[in-house]
Parts: sequence; structure tokens; C-alpha cells
Amino acid sequence: MPYRKQVPYSRRPNMAARRAHRESYDQFKQYDTRGIRPKRNNMNVGTLVAIIVVVIVLIVVIFNVISCSNSNNNLAPDGTEVSVVVNDGDSASAIGQTLVDDGLIRNSRDFTNAVSNANAQNSLKPGTYTIVAGTSIEDIVSQLEAGPVNLMVTVPEGATISQIAPAVEQASNGSITATDFTNAAHNAQAFADAYPFVADAYDNTLEGFLAPQTYPITSTDTADSLIRKMLDQYQQNISQLNFSYPQQHGLSNYQALALASVVERETNTDNRATVASVFYNRLAQDMPLQSDATVAYVVNHDPTPDDLQTDSPYNTYQNTGVPAGPICSPSIESLQAVCNPDQTDYLYFYFYPNSDGTMNYVFSRTYAEHQQAISQASQDSSSNDQNSSNDQSANNDQNAASSDSSDNGSSSDAQSSSGNQ
Repeated sequence: MPYRKQVPYSRRPNMAARRAHRESYDQFKQYDTRGIRPKRNNMNVGTLVAIIVVVIVLIVVIFNVISCSNSNNNLAPDGTEVSVVVNDGDSASAIGQTLVDDGLIRNSRDFTNAVSNANAQNSLKPGTYTIVAGTSIEDIVSQLEAGPVNLMVTVPEGATISQIAPAVEQASNGSITATDFTNAAHNAQAFADAYPFVADAYDNTLEGFLAPQTYPITSTDTADSLIRKMLDQYQQNISQLNFSYPQQHGLSNYQALALASVVERETNTDNRATVASVFYNRLAQDMPLQSDATVAYVVNHDPTPDDLQTDSPYNTYQNTGVPAGPICSPSIESLQAVCNPDQTDYLYFYFYPNSDGTMNYVFSRTYAEHQQAISQASQDSSSNDQNSSNDQSANNDQNAASSDSSDNGSSSDAQSSSGNQ
């Protein structure tokens, strides 16, 4: 049958056409159309809500994974000084990323949140900063608000509290007075909770613990906060050391520090481990160390024969063993020498200046050898007044470990290197 185009019911809607349409409509209503009706969605509201919750959780998890991937897990070790450059015009977000890259914080978002909380968006100053790893984000924000640090104080190897204090006052332009620093440094118990290694410090003093280093001084620093920087550095230094050798020889870690301070004042760079061996050998034979440096710490000048009789727990002529406490802030090299000394049978050493200004060291096993070394040095440089003084000091006692310790603690300038003979 040929295809015929369907039309509503008639091109001419006359009476007959309308009747035919009505009859077909009535007939269609009798058909059963359930088989061809579309199926209804039976998903209830609870199922739909559960699906939405799962989707939200997945989004949060993905976001956190992305955030963690952008965080820095390679933080600088606590106590490490890190130089940070903040460029003019850097946003808080850009600065935060710089801190992440430099290993000071894990996530830049934490920094921007801290900046917002401090309302410091417009207060962060450009410049070069020295920030100690482990500093809280809030303190970093405060430091960036205060501006770059131009004030620095140097604690040289072999310096004492009495030398460091005036240097701090000068470097801080008086914001931290020598008196305030000295008082804080002679109150070790105030720091013992955070730094347990100072708990047993002799006479409640932090002598020896103020690690040699150059430290930044910010506008918000106090004697307390500056000392904590120094203790942080000391803690970092000793974390690299193995104290098993001094412990096996009956010394506590604090006594090892005290011995290292004597080594610092009695030797130069090339002879630390050998000088340490001399002191260990004397300790093993219950001989007094008889170091002029320990007496000089008490009398505050190069000791005279009469000074050697001074009654003090630091006087290693009058007392056996190590001094009651450190006599200066030793270098990490002196601490290493005490932890790993040379193995010798020397009981004496003598040093005298060479023509080039350096010190020449002679080590001896017996007192006779020691006297011969002194005599030879005197012949080689008889015109040197310091050698004459050394000879006199060396002959004061046949058990003397060292004839002299030039400049034993008498330097008044903590900014200059002192303690290396």
C-alpha cells in the first residue's frame, strides 16, 4: 500500500470527519497502555543524600591531598639560621612560598592565615632576614613586621659571660643592657625546663653554654630571648657529638663541657686533641690539671705564683679533677677534642711564640723532658719577655701541665677572637 501522509483527521473538518475522529478517540481510550509507559525512578531521598555526602567527602580528600603535596616536608633542622629575602611588593602568599622553599614552614597557607590573624597584610617589610629554623609562624610574622635585622652580636670561641654581656649591650644599641644579660645568664634554673642540660650548672650560671656564633638581635629581643638563641645553638652543637668517651672516663656531659673550656683556653686549632689527651692522662693518674687558665678565670688576669694558691673550686692547682664549671664558651672543635682525644702518654705540654706570632707546642712524657723543652725554648728566644715569664711560671711546680696560658680570660672584648693561644 502506498504511503499516505497522516493528517489530523481531515483537511476539511466537516461533520463526518468530526464524527470519525470522535469515534477513534473513544476507541483509543479502551487500549491498555501500561506495557509501554516509561518506568518511574524509585530512588528515595535518603539514597540521594548519601550520594551527595560521598561526593563532598571525595572532594575534601582530594583537596587535602593536593594541599599536602604542596607542603614542604623538608624542614631545616631546628636552630639552623636561614637567610630569607623578602622582595619589595611580595604578597603574603609569595612570602609564605619563600618560607616553604627555605624550609622554615610546611605550608604557605598557614603563613597567610597567620598574617590575616595579625592583620599584618600591609605591615610586612622587604629586606633580608635571618630566621632560626623552628621559630613559630606567629614569631616569623612579628619579625617581618619589625623589619630586617641589621644588629648582630658575635660570641667568639673562648668568650666568657663577662665578655659577652658588654658586647650584647653595644650590639643592641643598649636595648639589652650588660646588667640584664649578666643577670639572666646567672639564672640557669630559669631555662632548665626548656633546656634540661643546664639544670645542674654550677653556681646557677650558664657559663660555657652560650655557644660561639653570630646572632641576630631584633627589636623585640630581650636578654632572655637572646640567651635562648644561644642555648638553641649549643643544643644543636652537642646533638652532633658522642659523649661516650668522657662518660667512660668518669665525666658527665657537664664535666666534659668544663674540660673542653679548659682545652679551648690552653691550645690552638692544631693541638686541641693532643692537649685533651694530656688532661685525660693526668686525670687518670689523679694528678691535678694545674691549668693557669682556670686560675686566670678566677683572678681575671694572668696568674702570678701567689694567685696559684687562690682558694676556688675553679683552681685546678688546689683541686684535682676538672674545674667546678666551664671557664668559657668552648668551640665545637674543643668539644670534639674532649669527646675524641688523641691517644698519647703525655703528661706535660709547653708552648711559646714563634717568630711569626703563632704558638709552638712541645709535649712531654716526663717532667725532665718538660724542663728540657722549656730550656730549649728559652735558648731559642731568650730575648722574648713572654718566654721569660713562661719559664718562671713553669718552674713554680714540677707537676705543671702548662707553663703559661697567654691571655687567659683577660680579654675584655667579646667581639674579637680570644682564647686561642
